[in-house]
Amino acid sequence: MSRNAESTAFRSALEVIRAVEPRVADAIGAELTDQRESLKLIASENYASPATLLAMGNWFSDKYAEGTVGRRFYAGCQNVDTVEALAAEHARELFGAAHAYVQPHSGIDANLVAFWAVLADRVESPALKKAQVRQVNDLTEADWFALRRELGNQRMLGMSLDAGGHLTHGFRPNISGKMFDQRSYGTDPATGLIDYDRVAEAAREFKPLILVGGYSAYPRKVNFRILREIADSVGATFMVDMAHFAGLVAGKVFTGDFDPVPHAHIVTTTTHKSLRGPRGGMVLCQPELADQVDRGCPMVLGGPLPHVMAAKAVALAEARRPDFADYAQRIVDNAQALADGLLRRGATLVTGGTDNHLVLIDVSGYGLTGRQAEQALLDSGIVTNRNSVPQDPNGAWYTSGIRIGTPALTTRGLGTAEMDQTAELIHTVLTQTTAGANADGTPSKAKYTLDADLADKISRQAADLLAPHPLYPAVDLT
Repeated sequence: MSRNAESTAFRSALEVIRAVEPRVADAIGAELTDQRESLKLIASENYASPATLLAMGNWFSDKYAEGTVGRRFYAGCQNVDTVEALAAEHARELFGAAHAYVQPHSGIDANLVAFWAVLADRVESPALKKAQVRQVNDLTEADWFALRRELGNQRMLGMSLDAGGHLTHGFRPNISGKMFDQRSYGTDPATGLIDYDRVAEAAREFKPLILVGGYSAYPRKVNFRILREIADSVGATFMVDMAHFAGLVAGKVFTGDFDPVPHAHIVTTTTHKSLRGPRGGMVLCQPELADQVDRGCPMVLGGPLPHVMAAKAVALAEARRPDFADYAQRIVDNAQALADGLLRRGATLVTGGTDNHLVLIDVSGYGLTGRQAEQALLDSGIVTNRNSVPQDPNGAWYTSGIRIGTPALTTRGLGTAEMDQTAELIHTVLTQTTAGANADGTPSKAKYTLDADLADKISRQAADLLAPHPLYPAVDLT
């Protein structure tokens, strides 16, 4: 696509929107400005390509398409079949998966599809067997009671939230923590690393139906071969949530024992983050789980979003290009350079560094909570998110950590030299921020003090760092 074509496409779209609701058009334009001017270091965010963005704004948005390719509950879905089949084909080829289901609307939806697919495949009960053959009208009240008990009383073993796991891996406020009798495995208190012997011990004691691998804030590689061996030893289904590092798998940075696809029975992911696609989810699985996975709609999903599946097909096609592997490697190179820069300046990092796309800073060494640090950095043009650290005394709301990641800045073209400069900006803000106090004089976990002139100076320095790497340079909305 030519530079002129991209500008024309987005400018024209905003003109059409502005004619109906100018405030929405203004907000869209403001978001582009904000993203262009901020150091985006949120590990779960990225920048989708113009082609991916444009694939979502079209007539596919108007279609209902419950069912799967060739088996729809609505007529007139032949074009939806085309884009869904293409997205699934690209996913299978990209990841070397036997089966791909591209309908989930998000990573949480993908995990729910996976959980219910495993439950339906593994749990034996007369009521469930009736439900599987769709004899729903034949289920008695006693059958339903037995079914609820069987499906809601299974065991899951996943990484704890404070050790880097995700809320969908059994965190109590999430539906996963209500569906399952759940137990968590943590990390070694001394190193912050997964202790596989302890995971194996927990699995032998707890005997879960599902062993979950994967993370949202663990800055190291995971050995999925060992976790599969642990799952097999207790007869568990091994599920991996690779939402955060799917781009590193797609780009062949994570291979062998560190690639979950050959080892897991079922793998879930988002399609944004390091994969650089639209916001959405996806499930990859072994053939024996394919039929259950394909029942995701209407099992737990609403109608598929064909316009997002079209964008997934575009983004997955982009990820199959040779330059994506180079991009994935640069993500890791940048993360390691950022970690090294922070360590040299005295920051404390969980596990002492990173093997992947993210870095987790323990900001208690700066005398701050994660919430204070997050807001002070935002004041200074640096967008991050607060995150728990292992055995976090401040809990999941205030936290003691800041999670930062490099997928977005790598997309913009920043390299290792700029990562060192970024580390300097972060360190300066954190050292110059002081914790505040409540009205009664007690220490506050939210209030802080940062000199406004310093925040403005750091914001300008961040903008100077980004200036040689414009975001969407082909898009001019003026």
